Amino acid sequence: MMPDLSEERREALRDHLIRLFSSDFDETLTEFRADAVIDLMLKTLGPTVYNQAVQDVRQHLQIKLDDLDGEIYLDSE
Repeated sequence: MMPDLSEERREALRDHLIRLFSSDFDETLTEFRADAVIDLMLKTLGPTVYNQAVQDVRQHLQIKLDDLDGEIYLDSE
């Protein structure tokens, strides 16, 4: 599954890639080729970045839950 991009976000990325290739690589990148690069990056990097984000959120929430145990725990004595 490939992440979805809004048309505005895809357009911004496309424009950025076109400028990057022009300025840094002296290469003309068409909108079609820029979209192909974006799709390739989403397909190859998207799942890894997504999975890492899920792990980061899970770790953050676990820390918060552990803190919550200390905050609400009542001694039964």
